[in-house]
Amino acid sequence: MVTADDPPTRLQGKYTAIAVCWFLGNGCLFAWNSMLTIVDYYSILFPRYHPSRVLTLVYQPFAVGTIATLAYNEERINTRFRNLFGYILFFVATLLVLVIDLATSGRGGIGTFIGICAVSGAFGIADAHVQGGMVGDLSFMHPELLQSFLAGGAASGALTSALRLVTKAAFENSKDGLRKGALLFFGITTFFELLCVILYAFVFPKVPIVKYYRSKAASEGAKTVSADLAAAGIQTSSDNEDVKKQERKGKKQLLMENIDYAIDLFLIYSLTLSIFPGFLSEDTGKHSLGAWYALVLIAMYNVCDLIGRYIPLVKCIKMESRKLLTTTIVSRILLIPAFYFTAKYGDQGWMMLLTSFLGLSNGYLTVCVLTSAPKGYKGPEQNALGNILVSFLLAGIFAGVTLDWLWLIGKGW
Repeated sequence: MVTADDPPTRLQGKYTAIAVCWFLGNGCLFAWNSMLTIVDYYSILFPRYHPSRVLTLVYQPFAVGTIATLAYNEERINTRFRNLFGYILFFVATLLVLVIDLATSGRGGIGTFIGICAVSGAFGIADAHVQGGMVGDLSFMHPELLQSFLAGGAASGALTSALRLVTKAAFENSKDGLRKGALLFFGITTFFELLCVILYAFVFPKVPIVKYYRSKAASEGAKTVSADLAAAGIQTSSDNEDVKKQERKGKKQLLMENIDYAIDLFLIYSLTLSIFPGFLSEDTGKHSLGAWYALVLIAMYNVCDLIGRYIPLVKCIKMESRKLLTTTIVSRILLIPAFYFTAKYGDQGWMMLLTSFLGLSNGYLTVCVLTSAPKGYKGPEQNALGNILVSFLLAGIFAGVTLDWLWLIGKGW
């Protein structure tokens, strides 16, 4: 039987766990990034409805409402059921995108758009289950596992952008060509989400390093890991000899002790999502790249976001000072006038540079905050704190996509 005090197995399977976390992080955002990346197809299908903005705005209330409920009740929720539900919902919802398009033969209209919006809402519910559950779970494990999960989320954006560029080039630039590319795109996405269900259900719980950290968390009073430990063949004792170990700080106390980190995440994502993807898709003017311009900008953002999430692995350049993190994050507000004046007066080279910096800073600062915050807490507290921080992250995204509509002021909508 594996116990919490079994040091020889502590780091066994570390690189396997890192790889699986990367795939699971990818699956957390792959479906949503796929929907964002085929926005050029939806813009033709639904030209009157601003799909790049509306789909994001529909997604967020479901994500924020669900994560708020889950974070409030996190200590009573079975993490294994929560994460599996999320990944299965991602799989079913991506399959529904294909079904809706095939059933309507690629026709637009308000009915089809409402169906796509419903799928977007399902993505929000699934994201809240998976992202909060996984970040909470990984917060009491080795920091590199959480970093890999976050990097996987960014990689989903880079991969979807690369796939979209390939499918756009492979099919002729017409409505039917875009549709074929979009269908192929979501076919790949559906397969990938199914892979994530299999990885989480049958592979991740059995990796030795994962079993070690979950056993350790259980010994500190965590009840959320019992089903995952059972799946790995480890039975946890219902009574704990050391009652003090089960004592944990409440969610309110954890929030007060980490309010700066919570606000940091809110500000990072409210700023980023007020620009990406809506502004980059609709408000950057016309340039020599034509219809490719928005796709190239989105691809550059996603690639730089991915790069930014690996930079903190170099410890000497990882930002850990709480004051410096907050100062840097607040200073990103200068990007708003920078994007505005570049779109109005600058050329596409400057816009690409700004977009790259937006992605790089988003990825880097996200990893710095989420890997620094859980230090010094017990397993159950780290899980709770992870859920709280993801709540603020998703609230920031919601605020960002709402603020994104301000770019339309004076444009007749």
